[in-house]
Amino acid sequence: MSDTTPELEGEPPAAQTYDPAEPRPLGVPRTATGHAEVDARIARLGDTDHLATDGHIEVYEDVHRGLRDALTALDARQGPPTPAPTRPYDNRS
Repeated sequence: MSDTTPELEGEPPAAQTYDPAEPRPLGVPRTATGHAEVDARIARLGDTDHLATDGHIEVYEDVHRGLRDALTALDARQGPPTPAPTRPYDNRS
């Protein structure tokens, strides 16, 4: 007779059991926006699925910085600068 307990039928092998200490994917879907730069940043959030919680902040900060830069770029004017408005000529003398 062996000193080990036989596995029960239908019970998963020990290697496949859930280990609460291991990182688990959150399963949050990420939908494409159609803007390549934004989609790349959102896809980067998937990196947290394989990191311990203390590693998430670095990814979140990187994604936030990238999304902020993408929004800032949208605000930047394209083409030549617009001339400053001029005041109408005042001839009251």
